[in-house]
Amino acid sequence: MMVREERGSAALEVAIGAPVMLLLVVLVVAGGRVALARQTVTAAADSAARAASISRTAPAATSLARNTARSILAAQQVDCRTLDVSVDARAFASAPGTPGNVQATVTCHLDLTSLGLPGLGSLTITETGTSPLDTFRGRR
Repeated sequence: MMVREERGSAALEVAIGAPVMLLLVVLVVAGGRVALARQTVTAAADSAARAASISRTAPAATSLARNTARSILAAQQVDCRTLDVSVDARAFASAPGTPGNVQATVTCHLDLTSLGLPGLGSLTITETGTSPLDTFRGRR
């Protein structure tokens, strides 16, 4: 049996606790989106470097790396406000038999404003992947 002074205390507890719980849920969702985006950008950078390393020419490597990164981000539904894929393919200029690496750097500006929480704007995620060139493969 409720004492008269305790009437309405459950409604007050809910009125105070509900916004806190909602904020907690939004923060967990935002953290999940950031973690998924970071993992996907890392995978995109690694795959872009690998795709570039199996190309025959530096321009083809750059083009293939950019397309690979974009397709991986699109497949995982990571919506970058802006996306930059830069490829370091200088190793293609070295003579066959010379070890070399290709680097792909993927920069994604992730938009978090769709979560509706004030203070969450965008986050820049930059990851770099490196892949070796085949030492004895012909290069142009």
